[in-house]
Amino acid sequence: MQITIFGVEIVGHLALIIAFIAMLVYTILSRRQIIRYVPSSRILYWFILALSGMFAAVGAIRLFFMLTHGVSAGMSPLMDLLAEYPSVVAQTIIIIYLIANKIVSERSFRPLRILAIGAHPDDLEIAAGATLARVIDRGHELFGLIMTHGAQGGNAGVRPTEARAGGKFLGFSQLKIMDFKDTCLAEQTNEMVQVIEKMIREVDPDIILTHSIHDVHQDHQAVHEATLRAGRTQSTILCYESPSVTAEFLPTFYVGVSDYVQVKIESVRTHWDQRDKPYMKEEQIRGKLAFRGGQAKVGYAEGFEVVRMLSSGIGDF
Repeated sequence: MQITIFGVEIVGHLALIIAFIAMLVYTILSRRQIIRYVPSSRILYWFILALSGMFAAVGAIRLFFMLTHGVSAGMSPLMDLLAEYPSVVAQTIIIIYLIANKIVSERSFRPLRILAIGAHPDDLEIAAGATLARVIDRGHELFGLIMTHGAQGGNAGVRPTEARAGGKFLGFSQLKIMDFKDTCLAEQTNEMVQVIEKMIREVDPDIILTHSIHDVHQDHQAVHEATLRAGRTQSTILCYESPSVTAEFLPTFYVGVSDYVQVKIESVRTHWDQRDKPYMKEEQIRGKLAFRGGQAKVGYAEGFEVVRMLSSGIGDF
């Protein structure tokens, strides 16, 4: 009987160790998913890692004592206390935190189809990453069109892959990446217009997001012009704020994104090739969101210029 109890104890503690190691590994592998759907997820992420590692270690020590000293080893009751009760409390706290803090967006009664157009692989996340995440969570369908591989500004071999990773993280339904010549888009306007027109026919968007004309980057200006030509029959076109906009960029439409600050930061981080650019830094991203939030009288916001906007087309965007 004693041997049977001993065997059950061994199996139980081994299962506990495996469970906490599995939680540790799964949390590491699911870091981006946690960030995508839980505000203040950085604290939660490290909390889960610390607890999983600690309880796995306590369980391993307890198992070692059992194997070397038997079930009734002097440290056994203390180890049982440290391994079992606190772990149950910790897991309860994690579950309550997840339920209380998960991003919950009210689903739209009339889902929209949104087309976001950018010149370079990282433009969409940098300019409107929080808004894009928010509209997806509200049930709208998001499509992306990127004009270049960004060869002049980084490694063209990895930047498209990073763009796809960013699109997947945010939840794009489709992301097309073209291979027009970087920094020379103004010379390829007619070709871009044809590509955008084709995308508009396929997607039939309610809203188009694109670069502003008030931008010092020649590629951004070219994409703006091509979008307006291709979208000449579209009712709603909004222009997002790239880091290279001029002082003439004056947003009149704002999207509150207080629950999506960390989501935007993480989406920008998917573009690892561009990590040394000043506008990729977390403090600059937060600062811009806070500045536009101050203008909109909310915590954090992203601002857009309005080319034209139909109220029925914008819905509960």
